[in-house]
Amino acid sequence: MHIHLSPNDGVPIYLQIVQQVKYLVASGRLTPNDELPPIRALAERLLVNPNTVGRAYRELEAAGVVVTRRGGGTHVSDAASPLARGERLDVLTKRIDALLAESRQMNFSIDEVLDLIRRRDRAMGSRPGKE
Repeated sequence: MHIHLSPNDGVPIYLQIVQQVKYLVASGRLTPNDELPPIRALAERLLVNPNTVGRAYRELEAAGVVVTRRGGGTHVSDAASPLARGERLDVLTKRIDALLAESRQMNFSIDEVLDLIRRRDRAMGSRPGKE
């Protein structure tokens, strides 16, 4: 499970973990019954306090994305299926909000940000589902 944290994007670390796990489930990279890393192991890998990862896991459990099995770890819920379009848009909106907040802090205009997005899109090449 690959999670990348951005400490300067204005989004609390636990929410970044929540959003990225939801994205991994939505994209099908995590499927029902896949086991998430233990709290301490993920905290060590991400260089964060275990309480931060624990809070993220509790949020994910409350949202029905994961289930915690007594003595058996934390697993993607059987009910966790790829997110509906509206939920995927919500995840993407939060990431865009973080990008806009950071770009404003660095004094970039929206036109400069959009130009950079277009250049990066071209550099990445055409992808399935691209309109």
